[in-house]
Amino acid sequence: MRRMTAAWIMAGALAVSAPIVHAADYKADNTGKNVRDRNDAQVTPGDQANNKTDLAITQQIRKAVVADKKLSTNAHNVKIITANGVVTLRGPVKDVSEKAKIEATAKQTAGVTRVDNQLEVASN
Repeated sequence: MRRMTAAWIMAGALAVSAPIVHAADYKADNTGKNVRDRNDAQVTPGDQANNKTDLAITQQIRKAVVADKKLSTNAHNVKIITANGVVTLRGPVKDVSEKAKIEATAKQTAGVTRVDNQLEVASN
């Protein structure tokens, strides 16, 4: 019993003496992009219009993108923001073909007046 108690005390001492790592000590991979997104000129998901037409456009594009199993996980998670029929696409995609495919999907959606393709090809 004493050995077990001693082992627990030793384990606790090691755990307490181990350096504590906080997430705040590390910059996120997209820190620069977060700064860019705080610029009032940049469209963010908060700019999504709340009218039925724009919400329906965003929903149709999102459904089509997610349903396409040939697209990467990043492509499935791009930001789709619609305001007054103008669709803004943002986020990383695997390659230029994914970028073009998502843009084409948006352009083919009824009610879209223009597509602002800000998708970025992710560097490996």
